[in-house]
Amino acid sequence: MATIFFCSDCGHETTKWSGKCPSCGSWGTLRESTRVTGKNVKHGEVNNRVVPERIIDLKYGEIDRLPTGNREFDLVLGGGIVKGMVSLIGGEPGIGKSTLMLQLSQWLGSLNKKILYCSGEESAEQIRLRSKRLQVSSENVYLLCTNDTDHIVNAMSDHHPDLTIVDSIQSVSVGTLESVAGSIAQLRESANRLLRCSKLSGIPLFMVGHVTKEGFVAGPKILEHMVDTVLYFEGELRNQYKILRAVKNRFGSTNEIGLFEMTNLGLVQVDNPNNIFLSHDQHQPGTSIGCITEGSRSFIVEVQTLATSSNYGTPQRVVVGLEQKKLAILLAILEKNLSLYLRNNDVFVNLTGGIRSSDPSLDLAILAALISSLKDKALAPKTVFIGEVGLNGEVRPVSQLEGRIKEAQKLGYEKIYVSGYSKIKASPKVIKIRDIKALYAALES
Repeated sequence: MATIFFCSDCGHETTKWSGKCPSCGSWGTLRESTRVTGKNVKHGEVNNRVVPERIIDLKYGEIDRLPTGNREFDLVLGGGIVKGMVSLIGGEPGIGKSTLMLQLSQWLGSLNKKILYCSGEESAEQIRLRSKRLQVSSENVYLLCTNDTDHIVNAMSDHHPDLTIVDSIQSVSVGTLESVAGSIAQLRESANRLLRCSKLSGIPLFMVGHVTKEGFVAGPKILEHMVDTVLYFEGELRNQYKILRAVKNRFGSTNEIGLFEMTNLGLVQVDNPNNIFLSHDQHQPGTSIGCITEGSRSFIVEVQTLATSSNYGTPQRVVVGLEQKKLAILLAILEKNLSLYLRNNDVFVNLTGGIRSSDPSLDLAILAALISSLKDKALAPKTVFIGEVGLNGEVRPVSQLEGRIKEAQKLGYEKIYVSGYSKIKASPKVIKIRDIKALYAALES
């Protein structure tokens, strides 16, 4: 047994403690752990040698997926659950991780699939009450309440379920290690044993993970490197709409998102996603409409801005759903190209519906909303702004522009502002502008 230190943020490993991680620079993140060392194998003692093969000679077939029956969940996974896939799902406490896993058990149980639900945090009575509320009535769902990782591994080997769920990975531990459950050593060893059992038996495994105050899965970063898929729940706790996003997926795209609504019967997939990102009254000063793309789908989103005189020495710059640096860049572009003085104004920007996006196509919509708020004049109704704005004020084309325009036209929008450098032909409904000066002139007319 050797003493080592792990960084809880980046997973860096070192034999010496220090206040600052030498890899990522985070302070106070090094945690003491133990490493189990084995005997060194001398040269020539290995009997089973592994021979490398050429990649082009390897035989492969199509990935066999198991659909869950929920369109949004399958979309995030890339089409369904893959045999032997290990997934980690994280999110804020109370956002719906356990609810989703229990509902997943019901979805697959109704398809005559055997589900092993392992809980290390709740008693059998608590889970039975929640399952009754969520109408989980399948006879194929089996519950195992334990904090021992080996008990879960043995149950997987004995019962051969079609899916295993562990809620949560921080609550289970290996009895042979002296550290407490949730420590770095326990997380690494428990996850490694569960992963090895899942891969050897071909049983898909879902692990629920706690998150830190920064919103990342707690524990070493290597936990996310070990699994095949990492899912995150997003959205405000008091908002009924939740967003499931894949930040890592070895069997599909990481660009897709799943949209759910939290009801008294659990999470329900959203049939018309565009309705949740729009308010009832869009014809207000400081409000504009943009279009973002997540994977294969385009969504119409509403951008709300407020520019008002500052009552403090330093003006506030507050954004919700966007990056803080993005707002600073766009304000500098406004001041440089349109001579709009904003240094004495508080500026607030919000994406409605609780969505978060880094899509550069929102630049034009944000600037249009800021101009509208500064002039206290509402924009023309049924208008969409799609374009990235460069540092010199030029409006650049964005990817998948045709799909965004079709989505806007399908929802009845009559004016769509796009980059003048795009290959899309201009029309009465599609208006091309080359820079934000042209945008300002178009909003004045």
